[in-house]
Amino acid sequence: MELKSSFVSDLNNEKRLAVLLNKYYKKYLKKYYFKRVSTGIEQRKGVDVKFIHKKTKQEFLIDEKAQLDYLNNNLPTFAFEIYYTKGECDKPGWLFDPLKITEFYSLITGIYEEEKEFAFCNITFVNRNKLICFLKDLGITKKSLLEIFNSAGREHGKIKVDFLNEKNEGYLFYSKSNKAERPLNLILKLDWLVRSGVAKRLV
Repeated sequence: MELKSSFVSDLNNEKRLAVLLNKYYKKYLKKYYFKRVSTGIEQRKGVDVKFIHKKTKQEFLIDEKAQLDYLNNNLPTFAFEIYYTKGECDKPGWLFDPLKITEFYSLITGIYEEEKEFAFCNITFVNRNKLICFLKDLGITKKSLLEIFNSAGREHGKIKVDFLNEKNEGYLFYSKSNKAERPLNLILKLDWLVRSGVAKRLV
């Protein structure tokens, strides 16, 4: 059986979700202007939205990541992509990809629908550089995660990371049998990231 990519449906949902996100940004980030990126070049570099501080004019590059596979369900974790497969080639995931210029992730969880419209969601901002440095201090790098993954035999499912408390912090997960892209993700608890100072809840 051929696995279908969720790319097209995700793209349609992202457009619908942007309407709700724009409302939240305007309501809770009054010190900033924001503009959505329309060029594919910038989006491929990991930029969906730019926030500009109204007084200082400082610009921040935001990559929006939404749990569109889990509508009407509020998960306590988020999947950070380590790598995925395109055709038969392994591609770098967005977390450690050196070509991405993302400064902050806008993680959208707990997305709920009412009358076929997105009515509510949670937003957690994660400072990408702080997150990567924080993980490195714990001994977690792209190299160490791939070593753990290869040692585990590249089997579908959860893979324990020695540096993380599986219950309260995180673990690896390989989606071999239910995703066309076969991604390897680092699953991290959002509350843990907030407590660690690399993330902040917006709503």
